[in-house]
Amino acid sequence: MAPYEALFWRMCRSPIHWDEVNERREFVPDLIMQTVELVVKIRDRMKAAQSRQKSYADTRRKEIEFVVGGNVFVKVAPMIGVMRFGKKGKLSPKFIEPLEILERFGTLAYRVTLSPMMAGVHNVLHISMLQKYMSNPSHALNYEPLQLILNMSYEGRPMQILDRQERKLQNKVIHMIKVMWLNHLEEEATWKLRPT
Repeated sequence: MAPYEALFWRMCRSPIHWDEVNERREFVPDLIMQTVELVVKIRDRMKAAQSRQKSYADTRRKEIEFVVGGNVFVKVAPMIGVMRFGKKGKLSPKFIEPLEILERFGTLAYRVTLSPMMAGVHNVLHISMLQKYMSNPSHALNYEPLQLILNMSYEGRPMQILDRQERKLQNKVIHMIKVMWLNHLEEEATWKLRPT
């Protein structure tokens, strides 16, 4: 017996067995024509649905090509609770540092250089994970290397006094200074009590 019949204890109602079991009739040509027309109609509707879905997807698709030797940003995968490129939490960046393209694989994949901290990440990435890096001379930062202590902290040293202020209480005057710290931006300056 056929596998269908063994599973369901009845014969399969395929076009061969559209009539009732144990009743054999000759197929009417009209029935075959109706079946062919239905199959054609179904194929046309499936094609229309596929082309409609393709048009929706194509509005967000861009043809992008990167140059070997150029730089790209790498997108951080949006997986909740997973450590991504050394960053985690809701404040993690969307893209990470510019990386150099080493090689192209087909039309949709590129091999990039990864830093040692990203040793667990495969270096061949899909084009959807990359974004073009526009180089800008102002992106070059001059910084002094931090002198780290054994417990991975560093000593903050004042670099410049930006502002002075006197705060008056009922019977007391407090002298304050705004200090810019070494290896920090001007926006990160803090107010401190003026030493006496």
